Amino acid sequence: MFNEINEECGVFGVYSPTTTNVAEMTYVALYALQHRGQESCGIVVNDRGVFSYHKDLGLVPEVFNASQLEKLGQGNISIGHVRYSTTGKPNRSNAQPIVVRHVKGSMSIAHNGNLINARELREKYELKGAIFHTTNDTEVISYAVTEQRLKHASIEEAVEYAMYDLKGAYSLLIMSPKKLIAARDPNGFKPLCIGRCKDGSIAIASETCALDSIGAKFERDVEPGEIVVVDNNNISSIRTHCGAKKGFCVFEYVYFARPDSVIEGTCVHNARLNAGKILWKEHPVEADVVIGVPDSGLDAALGFSQVSGIPYEVGFVKNRYVGRTFIQPSQSMRTNSVKIKLNVVKDVVNGKRVVLIDDSIVRGTTCKRIVSLLREAGAKEVHMRISCPPFTNECFFGTDIDSKENLIACQMTNEEICKHIGADSLGYLSVKGVKSIASPDMQEQDHFCVGCFTGEYPMEVPKEMPKDKFESKIGE
Repeated sequence: MFNEINEECGVFGVYSPTTTNVAEMTYVALYALQHRGQESCGIVVNDRGVFSYHKDLGLVPEVFNASQLEKLGQGNISIGHVRYSTTGKPNRSNAQPIVVRHVKGSMSIAHNGNLINARELREKYELKGAIFHTTNDTEVISYAVTEQRLKHASIEEAVEYAMYDLKGAYSLLIMSPKKLIAARDPNGFKPLCIGRCKDGSIAIASETCALDSIGAKFERDVEPGEIVVVDNNNISSIRTHCGAKKGFCVFEYVYFARPDSVIEGTCVHNARLNAGKILWKEHPVEADVVIGVPDSGLDAALGFSQVSGIPYEVGFVKNRYVGRTFIQPSQSMRTNSVKIKLNVVKDVVNGKRVVLIDDSIVRGTTCKRIVSLLREAGAKEVHMRISCPPFTNECFFGTDIDSKENLIACQMTNEEICKHIGADSLGYLSVKGVKSIASPDMQEQDHFCVGCFTGEYPMEVPKEMPKDKFESKIGE
């Protein structure tokens, strides 16, 4: 419906000192992480080494009801996952977590991120006789860990040695019959954090909002390269892979994460406020009102208003009952899809010079329609401001950014884009600006990955990597 940027997944795990309803805790946490993936979801429960699981296509409340949660039963460890596919087709087999049974026991894995060498690893395991049932990176990771598990005495050692073979972005949760393991790639592309509940349960999640939803108190982030082991309700750590150049995805602050989450010590809401404030400094304009495109443009719009003195108003009402599966059977309906999802508050914009703030422009189609809506509602001028730099490169690490031929910033100059979308002016946040949004003193940080804006990545990347990287092998 929209040319939106999407991110691969959200993960959650919990280790309880006693047998309890860990499935319910995981369900609530996945609900809080629903924004990270709306394609499929799943929960695996460990009851003294016996794994029960349920996963399917759909949103969390569609896949799970009271009956399904009851069937999962009680246990002391659970992991869950919400998915949006950047690799692997949308079918039930690609839903996570995945469950593996091998000669040394059972294991379940949930994963957020994207490996840049997954295809090579998969071919290696296939040549050894491995049979794959999915087209996602997570099954490749499961084989890497299982291979090492057969050689080493513990699951954490297996993860440690498997990480030497894994290249790219991954925040992992791995559940064995007795342990909950968390691992983050050495560059720290994706977030992962640890919290503790009042009953002593230890929770690990993609974002702190999931910890908040179950009443867990945030303790710390999992460090890039770190392996965290939860066993007998104690936390230990392996740091063999720590120390690489950091490359946290800055788009977590711009768009992906929930505003109430705290990531790497910075509240996402405050980071977006900072983005709006820097936007004003870099691209000031005379106007009567500032509005944001729901939802991730709202905080930046507020920050823009605070420093500029231009009043902030709610310019759009969002229809929150329109999901990703909204049917568009005709061209006229596709053309009017923005009107179905967003409606302009006409009294706010009629006869006024409007500053419109959004998080990004991908192809320009949606942005053009939104500007048109404001014109139809009587806006005298529309000045577009974007709270990140132009997308000029692909992402290899789990963000669903289109190929260069479909990115408008690779085809047009800023002036041409401004004319194309029908705005009176257009200003993007600079690369230096976006790298400053998480810093309280607004100083540029060098630990972010901004490769989709600059073409410079924290590690060497392949020349190309198709989204259907496994399916594309057919016929070669």
